[in-house]
Amino acid sequence: MRKWQSIWVTGAVSLALLLGACRQAQAPADTTQAPAPATADATSATTAPTATPGADPLPSWRDGKNKQDILAFVKAATTEGGPGFIPPEARVATFDNDGTLWAEQPIVQLQFVLQRVAELAKQKPELAKDPAVKAVLDQNLDFFRDKDGEKHLMKLLALTSTGLSPADFEAAVKAFFAEAKHPKLNVPYKQTTYKPMVELLQYLRANGFQTWILSGGGIDFMRPIAESFYGIPPQQVIGSTGEYDVKLQDGKLAINKAAKVALINDHEGKVAGILTHIGKVPVFAAGNERSAGDIAQLTYSQTSPYPSFQLMVNHDDGEREFAYDEKDGASLAAAKANNWHVVSIRDDWVEVYAGP
Repeated sequence: MRKWQSIWVTGAVSLALLLGACRQAQAPADTTQAPAPATADATSATTAPTATPGADPLPSWRDGKNKQDILAFVKAATTEGGPGFIPPEARVATFDNDGTLWAEQPIVQLQFVLQRVAELAKQKPELAKDPAVKAVLDQNLDFFRDKDGEKHLMKLLALTSTGLSPADFEAAVKAFFAEAKHPKLNVPYKQTTYKPMVELLQYLRANGFQTWILSGGGIDFMRPIAESFYGIPPQQVIGSTGEYDVKLQDGKLAINKAAKVALINDHEGKVAGILTHIGKVPVFAAGNERSAGDIAQLTYSQTSPYPSFQLMVNHDDGEREFAYDEKDGASLAAAKANNWHVVSIRDDWVEVYAGP
């Protein structure tokens, strides 16, 4: 499925919902827009504190302003009686997943859906008569670009997930990750997680922060692997959510996934996800520039009554990762306007991927 390797899914990408339109990702290029400077409290000089005695808690981060400011923020947040102190119960950190915690070219969940379609077509050859299924089998990306593209994608979702029990869907997800490899990097998907961000998650938790995934991807797709990939328990995963068909008959429950949408956890929907699942304003929020999908959650985190930290990952390293940006530059413009930290993969990370 070589042609599908360049697929983006904009908006919420969920196995309960694949509402975004497919579009090609920009190929890695040497002429990438230079990263914006680190911006949150960008006018102040910061000295890197020693957050914990001994080893560097963020060894995959280059020494520089972004790393210094992260260490300074956490030290202040945990220094009781200090001006930057944040009570433990308010130490909530939210992280987007695609492009923030792991590589998003191509969108991992879309690869799962396409693989499921191919597998089902082998089991039931008559499915190939459906134009959407045939397009997948023929690697015909243009089929999903027309005005009915969203309808066709929804049909694929209904085919690959509706009617499955939660346990069966979880098993399918785990089976996918046990065998599948990134089509470009040719490694298991766990090895495409970003090592600096995994270190950041661990560092925050070591200092009393709750770490949450806040993604446009499907909640049922991420929960089975969040703990093994990131150390985040399934109950602290927020994503696009489909409804369930729950029936109680003869004293037994039958629970299956339904083809209805409960939450599109993207753009402003991420704020709704925070309110629904957490009930507190995060004091640390991280996203990435691609589709402007994280502007709302970072903006919301600035409304906290406590000091807060906003982080925007800039994909500007075409040699070690993938170089791409937004056509209108909305995310980086918002970062500059609101003094958020823009993390350059090229300049801020010593290593990119977690590896084996």
